[in-house]
Amino acid sequence: MANSITVTSPLLPPIEEFIPLLQRIWDSKRLTNGGPFHEQLEQELAEYLGVQHISLFCNGTLALVTALQALRITGEVITTPYSFVATAHSLLWNNLKPVFVDIDPVTMNLDPRRIAEAITPATSAILPVHCYGIPCDVEGIQAVADTYGLKVIYDAAHAFGVRHNGVSILNNGDLSILSFHATKVFNTFEGGAIISPDEKTKRRIDYLKNFGFADEVTVIAPGINGKMNELQAAFGVLQLRHIDDALRRRQKVFEYYRSALESIEGISLLEQPQGLDWNYSYFPILIDGERFGTSRDAVYDRYRAENILVRRYFYPLIAEFPMYRGLSSSDVSQLNNAYTVSRQVLCLPIYPDLDLKAQQRIIEILLTAQVPLPHA
Repeated sequence: MANSITVTSPLLPPIEEFIPLLQRIWDSKRLTNGGPFHEQLEQELAEYLGVQHISLFCNGTLALVTALQALRITGEVITTPYSFVATAHSLLWNNLKPVFVDIDPVTMNLDPRRIAEAITPATSAILPVHCYGIPCDVEGIQAVADTYGLKVIYDAAHAFGVRHNGVSILNNGDLSILSFHATKVFNTFEGGAIISPDEKTKRRIDYLKNFGFADEVTVIAPGINGKMNELQAAFGVLQLRHIDDALRRRQKVFEYYRSALESIEGISLLEQPQGLDWNYSYFPILIDGERFGTSRDAVYDRYRAENILVRRYFYPLIAEFPMYRGLSSSDVSQLNNAYTVSRQVLCLPIYPDLDLKAQQRIIEILLTAQVPLPHA
């Protein structure tokens, strides 16, 4: 193919819809610091997502860093090795020690039983990830947190709009963090947000994201500049108008993949729990090289040769990177499920504008990469 196909891409609204919003920003001369579009987006997102309080950020990583500050987390934080590095980096930026525990091999989320085993007197919080938008075992995690008096901050970067039994999964834990990066289901170019349970917590977060200013002359905390500007917010307002259409189109792509691949020997697909309103944010497959006949990396190379930008997402594990591998919890023998999944996972392209012809080509390359196993 002449043009590359990437893993994910936003549904870009028509440019003619964005120009009037830009004109409004230009006319108002209000470019940042909680302008009209910022306030509108917070209100509309809270209503759409089914949450009470939301604070917008310029990106999801600063939202993670600020969430840990807002809850005054100290010492050790139990988290997953199977995530994007920003999850663990946010801990290091707060001088916190990540403690990695293994994942459930089906959901690819933190296993609550492993969390309980890793708690020490220095543990103050749990930082789970709703991987690929599949909800964590929120009841199991909360039970552990309640037993040991721990805070729970969910990295919900993949979980925009996800509901379980009609309720937003963003309402679990003490805080939930969203990413609005350009590759996400809903984006503001760059961006992110923190979901808070009450007005008091939101107020503290809003102080922290604006250098700690409570008013013009009062600084109450060592805050940071995490504010979302008006251009980002206006784009988010526009994106929100089209989000339901984008999700429907993503679902169509997802279901076509599933129908084509669910019976292929050596290929395992993500299981969708009952009662889940999902956002179809990713289409990961697990390739068992022995049963499929070709390794994951060989398939990856074949796609790259065809200019199809699949992702081994997440590989390597966070625990394997230099700044983390010296931790005792990074011992791969204690992370068997995460290690195995990271060596098998491949995320296929999924986005609203992925046409049927391109999708059929993606499937064809996967199936023709398969090498029949010799008969016993």
